[in-house]
Amino acid sequence: MDEIKKLREEINNIDAHILDLLNKRTEVALEVGKTKKDKQITPHSPDREVEILQRLEQLNPGPFPNSVLKAIYREIFSVSISLRQPLKIAYLGPSATFTHLAAQRQFGLLTEYKSESTIKGVFEAVEREECHYGVVPIENSTAGVVNYTLDVFIDSELKIASEIMLEVSHNLLSKTGKKLDIKKIYSFPQATAQCRGWLEENLPGIPVIEEMSTAAAAERVSKDPGAAAVASELAASIYNLQFVEKGIEDRKYNYTRFLIIAKDFPAKTGKDKTSIMFSIKDKAGALYAILKPFAKHKINLKKIESRPSRRKAWEYIFFVDMEGHIEDKKVKKAIDEIKKECLYLKVLGSYPSAD
Repeated sequence: MDEIKKLREEINNIDAHILDLLNKRTEVALEVGKTKKDKQITPHSPDREVEILQRLEQLNPGPFPNSVLKAIYREIFSVSISLRQPLKIAYLGPSATFTHLAAQRQFGLLTEYKSESTIKGVFEAVEREECHYGVVPIENSTAGVVNYTLDVFIDSELKIASEIMLEVSHNLLSKTGKKLDIKKIYSFPQATAQCRGWLEENLPGIPVIEEMSTAAAAERVSKDPGAAAVASELAASIYNLQFVEKGIEDRKYNYTRFLIIAKDFPAKTGKDKTSIMFSIKDKAGALYAILKPFAKHKINLKKIESRPSRRKAWEYIFFVDMEGHIEDKKVKKAIDEIKKECLYLKVLGSYPSAD
């Protein structure tokens, strides 16, 4: 017992030292904020946060895990920002969507969050400067791209400021928790697509109805004992629902990628992605001519998607994600070369790549 008491005293001393350092760090961060305000510099620096996290990961000898270290520092960033100028973040709501969870993971619990019922609403909240940033889903490792988000980018001047990767697990929820009571199922299309195999095998013939989000589905089901929702564990708690089945996604390693949108994108961090959108001339070999400069400059393309432009029949807009930052010489050269083959080209942003 004496040995345990001695170790606990050591922990108490360490905790006091950590507390002292946290307060000193916050004081310095407040000075940085004051200097930024005096010089009219943007208060939030995502690239600086990435720099800090990368440095800490390199310095960390263990046994404290890097994943937890990053989560703790996200909250430290959130405190520092909230004390000098609180951030306001728009997200696809209502409360308890996976987009909400992703936003909290990135910006911390002390940040102010604004729920929007549509992806377009998230963009508009940032465009009107009601919020500093917006968080929207862009693609899932099982179900693919979120077309709504790509469509809104066509008409928006907002930029991609960062991305978030979130491991997603879906649950079937209802008021009673009994499978026999289910006459219909509500959810966001991407969520049901990720659980299609399970639903077809276990609830064949039950209609699946589209909702604007998984949380909106849970909210609707909380008022209908004959319905079920595909939603998160947090949604079950918030809307007082029972689990019919947990973890119904078809693939257990199921990740969703979210984009953080803003008026501008951050400076180069050394581990970045660049996203562009363009339309091409209607001629033989047009797409080959676009892709050739990327191969020439040895740029790795992470994703390429096409969507109807909605302006002219059979005209398509292409969306491309590539490794590197627009400030990198090879990325800039490749984009300058493909402009000659495009009817239209826009850089959507260069931003820190998620782990």
